[in-house]
Amino acid sequence: MPFKPAQLRYFVTVAEEGQVTSAAKRLEIAQPALSQAISQLESELGLQLLERHSRGVRLTPDGESFLPKARIAVETAHDAEREALSLARRASGTVEVGFVGPPPTISAPDLFAEFRRIHPDAELSFRDLPFPRGTTRSWLEEVDVAYCHQPDLEPGIRTQRVRFEPRAIVAHTTHPLAKEAEAELRLDAVLDQTFIGYHPDVQPSWAAFHSLDDHRGGPPRAITAGHASTSLQMLGIMSTGAAITAVPACDAKIAHDALPDLIVFPLRDAAPAVLSLVCPSEGSHPLADALLNVAASVAASEPERELLDGKGRH
Repeated sequence: MPFKPAQLRYFVTVAEEGQVTSAAKRLEIAQPALSQAISQLESELGLQLLERHSRGVRLTPDGESFLPKARIAVETAHDAEREALSLARRASGTVEVGFVGPPPTISAPDLFAEFRRIHPDAELSFRDLPFPRGTTRSWLEEVDVAYCHQPDLEPGIRTQRVRFEPRAIVAHTTHPLAKEAEAELRLDAVLDQTFIGYHPDVQPSWAAFHSLDDHRGGPPRAITAGHASTSLQMLGIMSTGAAITAVPACDAKIAHDALPDLIVFPLRDAAPAVLSLVCPSEGSHPLADALLNVAASVAASEPERELLDGKGRH
């Protein structure tokens, strides 16, 4: 049957969302185009896959039977496309580096300068990533290696510390904390503040890092109604002055330099962020492995930074 792979992806997405409108938004295509593609797929298969009702759509019995096979086909095509792109990067000597927050050439210039010195023919490509969702391995699918504070460390994931970085509180100048006279804050001054909320699919440990759950012993009492899943969304929510967040101090400084309406308070008694390179431990790109090796040598050459009493001040 000559249906297109994209049609299967559209069908799977509509089935998962239960609404054509929300599926079109997720797929970033026009709703009429999505409805037409589903109708074409049903026509080509000679089956009715979906029933329309007032609140959206539901699977027909044929749709229920077809969905698992369609999902496998979509995942297989996605895996094949991802593997082809990875092989093409290896053949061209390119390594795709994902990051969250400021570009790593700004926040970790020494690391990438040393990598370029040792591997002058390698090409670095950078991709801005959303906050980690699901497994770390699935989050890394589109890149060869990521630079960030540590996501969930699970089997099959390799990580190399680049450095420890103190945490800092970032707030908008309209936030009540902006009236504080001190240049630094202690944890007891911020733990009861309203923190930015995160999309429910974001890894809980990632959201917990930004909300200081490791020092509070649980989630903050108050979070914003808006749910951030990217750095830009986090900044957008913060610009309302309704909430604060904790980030690595180097990221806070870069954000403040770019957006003067933000104010930064170093946290004198918070555990630091562990800025790391993260990649799959098996089948990884050789240049990603080389970058981790450079990071290990750079970290070893720096003075040891002790984590005394869980404090992030060195």
